[in-house]
Amino acid sequence: MCILAYVTTLALGSFFIGWNFYMRSMNKLPLLRIGFQQAQFQVAHRGKEVALTFDDGPAAPTAAILDVLAKEKVPATFFLIGKNITGNEALVKRMANEGHTIGNHSFNHAVGFDWQSVGAMQLELEQTSAAIEAVTGKPVSLFRPPYGVTNPNLARAVGRSGLRSIGWNLRSMDTLAKEESQLLRKLLRRTRPGSIILLHDRCEITARILPDLVAGLRKKGYTFAAL
Repeated sequence: MCILAYVTTLALGSFFIGWNFYMRSMNKLPLLRIGFQQAQFQVAHRGKEVALTFDDGPAAPTAAILDVLAKEKVPATFFLIGKNITGNEALVKRMANEGHTIGNHSFNHAVGFDWQSVGAMQLELEQTSAAIEAVTGKPVSLFRPPYGVTNPNLARAVGRSGLRSIGWNLRSMDTLAKEESQLLRKLLRRTRPGSIILLHDRCEITARILPDLVAGLRKKGYTFAAL
């Protein structure tokens, strides 16, 4: 039973990025110290800030998502797959020019990414950062693990690449969503101050609900921050 519990803990620690089990990730927006109360700091989120983050691009719906963000003056963070950059350089440049943060999401985003050696992982990260920097002229500092899976090899590769891991605390599951209204209601209901919301700019449904998501969050008093 002890061995089973140990193995289960190792497996769950790999799949749940919010546990910070193998490596530390930022899974929600940082707190702001606002004063003393009974010899302890009070903390609060910076108002009701949330962060919209988009994985797996650039992709076909990315332009529509950028259009919405530009119209609504909302900053966001895009975690790009390196192999998707070729042929989509104009979209990547637009992200940078419009004030969005661009992060690294590995080069291939293959199912077997997590089984690679430290060196192979590091090579993917460095290839992706180089591809982004070649287009934007700006250094890359953020990384989001494919599928949110972490392990000791990835922790070493991220450390050697000088990147900072970013997770989330609200996973939209937009890659599986079928009903726009259901997805929108879920996100509006579950968003909290400091939420880092995981979306995908390869999903048409995400582009379609984005105007209502921004409007709905603003109605609840939320503001938006890029990472």
